[in-house]
Amino acid sequence: MSKFNLFRGIAICLLFAVFFVNNTLAQGTATAAPEEVKEEEKASEAPFEISGFIDGYYLGSFKNTPFPTSFTPENKSFSLGMANIILSKTGKVGFVADLAVGPRAELANFYTGTALSFIKQLFVTYSPSEKLLITMGNYSTHHCYEVIDSKTNFHYSTSYVFTNGPFFHTGIKANYAISDKFGLMLGVFNDTDTKIDIVSGKHIGAQLSYITGKLSSYLNFTTGKSADIFEKNPEEFSTQIDLSASYSLSEKVGLGLNISQKSVEVSGGETANWQGLVLYGKYLFNDSFTLGVRGERFIDKYGLITGIENNAINAFTLSGNIRIGNLTLIPEFRMDSGSKDKTFTSLDALNYKSISGLLMAVVYSF
Repeated sequence: MSKFNLFRGIAICLLFAVFFVNNTLAQGTATAAPEEVKEEEKASEAPFEISGFIDGYYLGSFKNTPFPTSFTPENKSFSLGMANIILSKTGKVGFVADLAVGPRAELANFYTGTALSFIKQLFVTYSPSEKLLITMGNYSTHHCYEVIDSKTNFHYSTSYVFTNGPFFHTGIKANYAISDKFGLMLGVFNDTDTKIDIVSGKHIGAQLSYITGKLSSYLNFTTGKSADIFEKNPEEFSTQIDLSASYSLSEKVGLGLNISQKSVEVSGGETANWQGLVLYGKYLFNDSFTLGVRGERFIDKYGLITGIENNAINAFTLSGNIRIGNLTLIPEFRMDSGSKDKTFTSLDALNYKSISGLLMAVVYSF
């Protein structure tokens, strides 16, 4: 066969194919019913939404002393944080599968060395009406202003109130919209920060919320027999009351507040407690840069947290958020000071009354 005949045959085949495809598409467009189009659109919808983030940090403590709060235990080391992926579905029946790996995830999720350490949240929801939402499973706590996820917090390091409050609960809760502004949550949980109940009996939790255009406020309560690993009496009754609020003074200025107290029954029926007050402020310079401050007063009269009676910690944090698309850079300066000597212990086994340091974190969210 000559080259001319070969090329002519190929050209005829291509013309036939183009004619056939165009004719088929035209017929499909002309005959497709609205119901068929709707079914195709439904089939093309994703079965769930996907989101998440990854983060890491470098801490340079001036006295080789990491801050004794959550998620920044390393000093003078490029440190991994968390890789997080969330699969979620909203609607009358929904779910959230919030999975995470990395040092930050292990500190937040507990159960290191088991499959449970990968689960940050895992719950299903049912909404029988627009006002009522029922949730069952493992979910983040309703207490505190800050959260586990670095992409949601303004500061990368955390407060003492957040560190010593609960991280998550396992149980069932119901959120009810009393009105356009007021909401109520009631729940029954396992032991605090446990995915499997350890101590007999259940915790009772509640939240009263008030939300307007500029103000969001939440009054939180949890009580029950405790199994918190950070307490001296892990099977004694504990109660925590917490108020968190945020207020927008303007489009550029935002304020935040967190007041919390946790009490624990000790031997002999006496009660020990700690209290904390945290104030937040931030200023939006432009779409790429925001500057924020955090000031905290943490009172540990009974030595439940620091191991020193009549102790208190004043902590100051100055952070920036530099946004480059989905990437956020968080340069941070922090200074903590105790009212008693030997409040902080360094990695060199030296004791200090105050510590300070610089931190740089990177967070990429999607």
